[in-house]
Amino acid sequence: MTLTSLTISGARDKLQSGEFSSEELIKEHISTVEKCKNLNAFITSTPEIALDLARKSDARRARGETLGGMDGIPIGIKDLFCTEGVLTTAASHILDGFIPPYESTVSGNLRSGGAVMIGKTNMDEFAMGSANITSHYGPVKNPWYLNDGKDRVPGGSSGGSASAVAANLCLGAAASDTGGSIRQPASFCGIVGMKPTYGRCSRWGMVAFSSSLDQAGPLTKTVRDASIMLQSMVSHDPKDSTSSPEVIPNFEAAITGDIRGLKVGIPEEYRISEMSPEIDKLWSKGVELLKSAGAEIVDVSLPHTKYALPTYYIIAPAEASSNLARYDGVRYGLRVDGSDLNDMYEATRGEGFGKEVKRRIMIGTYVLSAGYYDAYYLKAQKVRSLIIQDFNDIFDRVDVLLTPTTPFAAFPIGEKMDDPVQMYINDIFTVPASMAGLPSLSLPGGLSDEGLPLGLQLITKAFDEETLFQCGDILEKQINFSHQAPYIEEIGS
Repeated sequence: MTLTSLTISGARDKLQSGEFSSEELIKEHISTVEKCKNLNAFITSTPEIALDLARKSDARRARGETLGGMDGIPIGIKDLFCTEGVLTTAASHILDGFIPPYESTVSGNLRSGGAVMIGKTNMDEFAMGSANITSHYGPVKNPWYLNDGKDRVPGGSSGGSASAVAANLCLGAAASDTGGSIRQPASFCGIVGMKPTYGRCSRWGMVAFSSSLDQAGPLTKTVRDASIMLQSMVSHDPKDSTSSPEVIPNFEAAITGDIRGLKVGIPEEYRISEMSPEIDKLWSKGVELLKSAGAEIVDVSLPHTKYALPTYYIIAPAEASSNLARYDGVRYGLRVDGSDLNDMYEATRGEGFGKEVKRRIMIGTYVLSAGYYDAYYLKAQKVRSLIIQDFNDIFDRVDVLLTPTTPFAAFPIGEKMDDPVQMYINDIFTVPASMAGLPSLSLPGGLSDEGLPLGLQLITKAFDEETLFQCGDILEKQINFSHQAPYIEEIGS
């Protein structure tokens, strides 16, 4: 076993026993990042910062100090978390050269917990995308591939984070999920992705896409690792008015190895025509595995699920239209000169934003405009309330829901790009939980007939991440997904 193939929990234990140092662990990962630049998983590498943090972690351990939950562990940070003194671009041309003078709460919490940032991971521009093909810095490659000469998408928008974890470039990565941007890449890359309850993680210092939906979360190799990493990310933050003051439990302690009597709901509305037969088969297998572990299976209905995706694509672009109005070329980032102030605004935004971002800004501006606000945005908010109520009613009857994560496996880079609707369908299973602000988790369920990863998703009621980890750990052990991306074997050969 190489140092890069370890899990967070495994590395934590071996660091504690003195089997190797954090500096050795970090050097191995920095070397692997250099070897794997063709994946384009990182926008900015920070080896000097990483080595300095690793040495400080080793010094704390040598002095016998109390260590943070992620002490000495190498991680990637999605490039929409502001990092003090380190370029932060949200993968957009319009943020060229932006170096924040402050640290986001989530990345700051991880740093306080001893985590070692080895770089800023690539992403879809402003987190708008489902394939990590909209980045100004180029598409990210999935380390999973077939022998057909085609590179696969890693999913989006957190594709760089997912690719980095799946290719053993880091042991975990901080990411964000607006409509599925953690869970869908996790499914495509054969790893674990977890979106906590809206409000568990502070949004302060995150580059905003859709403020009522954006939520930070971890991408890791195992469910236990996700619980460990989330512990270091969460906090109540007075700087974020949506940050929750709910008591933060010990997430790892929730992994008890027992789900006997747990009621698992199977929502009938998630069986859709776009879903491939192998996804349906995988879902049925997951049901049987949970049943054999002692869970009670309950068929349930979420009648407004079919409206979640169109509702999302009204609310999210509307909020994006508002949030992205601040990028004007005046204070930071790109500036394209014009004949006057208005001309400079137009030239900067025209050149600075990519095609998908412009599309969503225009949609959002349209649905917020006079004469259309009531017909679109206001109606979408009412439908969102119905979606939330569906989940509230269901969680009076069951403890957790089991669904597929995506309707199909990762597809080749370049396909579906000309059809935005087909791209949006990637998120059809992940958007409902986002609309309701619920915690949800994707874990590898198996391989497609072609040999690409497929994911299963678990959803629980708000602030019940403990049940999510408890059930996810059992399902993970039952499935025993031991495959690794072919790219890892290629690099190691």
